[in-house]
Amino acid sequence: MLSAARALGVSIVKVTVHWNQVAPNPRSFRAPRHFNAAGPGAYPASSWRFLDSVVEQAHADGLHVGFMLTSPAPLWATGGGMPHTSNCPCGQWKPSPRAFNAFATAVGRRYSGSYTPAGAASPLPRVSWWSIWNEPNYGPDLAPQATDHDRLELSPGTYRALLGAGWRGLGSSGHTIHRDTILFGETAPRGLDHPIGNFSGIKPLRFLRVLYCVDGRYRPLRGRSASLRGCPSTSTGSRSFRAHNPALFDASGFADHPYAQGTPPNLPTYGCGKTFCVNRRTRRSDPAYADFAVIPRLQRTLDRLVSIYGSHRRFPIWNTEFGYWTKPPNRARGAISPTTAAYYMNWAEYLSYRNPRIASYAQYMLVDPQDGKFAQGLEFSNGRRLATFAAFQLPLYLPATSTRAGSPLTVWGAVRPAPYQLTPAVAQIQFRPRTRPTWATVDAVPVTNPRGYFDTRVAFPSSGSVRIAWTADDGSTQFSRTQSVTVR
Repeated sequence: MLSAARALGVSIVKVTVHWNQVAPNPRSFRAPRHFNAAGPGAYPASSWRFLDSVVEQAHADGLHVGFMLTSPAPLWATGGGMPHTSNCPCGQWKPSPRAFNAFATAVGRRYSGSYTPAGAASPLPRVSWWSIWNEPNYGPDLAPQATDHDRLELSPGTYRALLGAGWRGLGSSGHTIHRDTILFGETAPRGLDHPIGNFSGIKPLRFLRVLYCVDGRYRPLRGRSASLRGCPSTSTGSRSFRAHNPALFDASGFADHPYAQGTPPNLPTYGCGKTFCVNRRTRRSDPAYADFAVIPRLQRTLDRLVSIYGSHRRFPIWNTEFGYWTKPPNRARGAISPTTAAYYMNWAEYLSYRNPRIASYAQYMLVDPQDGKFAQGLEFSNGRRLATFAAFQLPLYLPATSTRAGSPLTVWGAVRPAPYQLTPAVAQIQFRPRTRPTWATVDAVPVTNPRGYFDTRVAFPSSGSVRIAWTADDGSTQFSRTQSVTVR
């Protein structure tokens, strides 16, 4: 799997570290006796085996590994009042910040670059990319979300405490923003105003406002309204909010999951019932969503929130989970053909390239799950490649596809594996006229960007099709998806 990621040019492999998969006795409500939760050696050796293997293999392949520490928590680290429903007992219910601090400390120590497990001859490689909690505005990852007929948001306060605990745990184990990338957020792009309850989700920008302890008009919360949300209830307390919550102001960046879910990346969405819709004519947008088309609004929201407390921080936006459901195998609403998904992927990455605040582009999953649900991989479960595979390895996007004779068109793309190649990469821009079956190289662009990107202008002789060809070190030639152009 990791060798395939390297062949695709992936630079960071994000690994979800589920707390209950590492902790001992995760299905018990009673914590293990005499358990030093901050010590990596106190955990069962078998619990670390998968993570150790990923870190060591990635290091050998020259890949970076990023850890996202998240739920479910072991039941002994959950809070009271848990409902007994089909969803519970559940590890996302009121996780203990104190216990999470110890867990983050243990993981941080084990992957500090200086920890040698029992029986090993050398230390494990260091992990230098971290993110704290997955989709905290979504009930399956953090609960309860809201109460009082959904007027009182609970998850932002819970996440604020967990974020601080994780931040301190990583810091105490040698992982700080001076050496590492540490992100917060990881928000789901949409949510509801009602019904939310325990296990649905809060709209992300509403979640962020409460996370930073302000109301819908960006005024600091006060009194009982503040206390119920875990916020300082007085102006004196508000003035110390920044000092007490360093992750909200000093983190390396904000992580977002800006799923477009079947819609073009330039079209915002809005809520309609318990789902969402898109209107191509009006471009209607829910003001509290944070899907791909409205990432600039997310940026402005974060800028405004930190400025309330005197900070001029401008967080980079890390796209850490993204992709398109494809059919086959997914038949759910929002699934699109692999060819359309490939086009939307390249379009979204081009828009990301053009936005200096966006720090990353993500592809969630390499291989589709066998059950076909949430299928947005680059390969089917049997290993056969989708059209999205080539689109990810060699992105291609033309902002305009029609021009007059003699007028060049912008050709943007990337040779994503270029940083791993021994020989300098060259992107061959190839053209095939509509009336001929053969391709010819019309331009050869040296790839010098450290992330493999290029941006050039090419005049095409007639209407036809465009693609990128690239020859790897092993002599194999790979091709991008094709794009039709019209020359009038």
